[in-house]
Amino acid sequence: MKHAWFPLMLSLFSLFAGRGGAAYPEAKDLPSKPGLPDPLVMLDGSKVSTKEQWAEKRRPELKALFQHYMYGTLPPVMKFQVKSLHKDEKAFGGKATLEEVGLDFGFPDHLLRVLIVSPNGRKEPVGCFVGPNFCGNHAIVDDPKVAVPTSWIYPNYPGVKNNKATEEGRGKQADVWNLEQTIDRGYAVATFYAGDIDPDRADARGGIRPHLPKDLDTTSIACWAWGVHRIVDHLVARPGIDPKKIVCVGHSRMGKTALLATAFDDRIAIGIPHQAGCGGTAPSRGTVGESVKQINDRFPHWFNAEFKKFSADPTRLPFDQNDLVAICAPRPVLFSNAQEDTWANPNGQFEVLKAADSVYRFLGVEGLGASEPPPISKLLSSRLGYFVRPGKHSMNKEDWGAFLDFADKHLGK
Repeated sequence: MKHAWFPLMLSLFSLFAGRGGAAYPEAKDLPSKPGLPDPLVMLDGSKVSTKEQWAEKRRPELKALFQHYMYGTLPPVMKFQVKSLHKDEKAFGGKATLEEVGLDFGFPDHLLRVLIVSPNGRKEPVGCFVGPNFCGNHAIVDDPKVAVPTSWIYPNYPGVKNNKATEEGRGKQADVWNLEQTIDRGYAVATFYAGDIDPDRADARGGIRPHLPKDLDTTSIACWAWGVHRIVDHLVARPGIDPKKIVCVGHSRMGKTALLATAFDDRIAIGIPHQAGCGGTAPSRGTVGESVKQINDRFPHWFNAEFKKFSADPTRLPFDQNDLVAICAPRPVLFSNAQEDTWANPNGQFEVLKAADSVYRFLGVEGLGASEPPPISKLLSSRLGYFVRPGKHSMNKEDWGAFLDFADKHLGK
């Protein structure tokens, strides 16, 4: 039963949401709802009945809720200057142009380095995959002129010593991004080291974080998603890139980033969060794999303080990850996984897609094209897509084959 003051709180929320003055119920006062919530039901319990109501009320409400209770506020849009740092027009045996550009926001001693690789010889602008990487642009290509990042790097990656990237890591993650395969299929790729936005650590902030307002309730995932958005700012104005064919991709915690970035930027045509698990594509209410408590305890910087209040009982969350997918509607979203990666709860992720399907159907487009997960290594290429391959937690050539097939279908290639 709702508290007597609950409708009043919700009316205040409706009045002030989106203007920085929302009144939000405390976590302990939110009702427990064990099942995945219906995205078409407003916080006050009323049902969304028109497309206009979805676009003007429920979708903005969900965005506000996710920022308040989970991801924190995305930083404000910032202008930047673009500097070409290195360019090779004969990369991959002449098949592509490789360029590293710097996005200069005017911060002292800070430049967001973006690696952009585009296929040569294309008469029409091409689609572009964009997303953050784990340990530097230099690790993705064996090009001595691509800079080694100086930011702190999460340990246990090739060529990383004392949490710093080294020359030994150059080209060691080429198979993770499979640039040549993507170039051969007619797409560009734009990627950046996430630590240049905010290092993946709980004990210190870096990148853009020291330059943000001190009272801004933001998180690492929100900042990384903001970084994706700034690169999209550049891509939509970049010659040779089709601004209507931008695909956001990320693996693991960067998959969480990819889904958030897609939900909050309609310029992204397709979202591909790969093996994103808890806090990304798996249900917070799930009972398989990583839990909300475990992820909050291990990675407190990924989510805000409000999300910690749901560690003991995520059923009180006023949303679940199907609502984040619903924000993306009607744009295509592909969930991809590995069979042995049970920590990411692949079956639960399929349930998330099923629970987002109603919004796609409500908006008059195809949603999830099956009631059960497809066979292993078989791509379900409906607008809400799903793919599971054999193997463990990683991103590889087979994954990229599915990404490219999904993009081909939904971008009209």
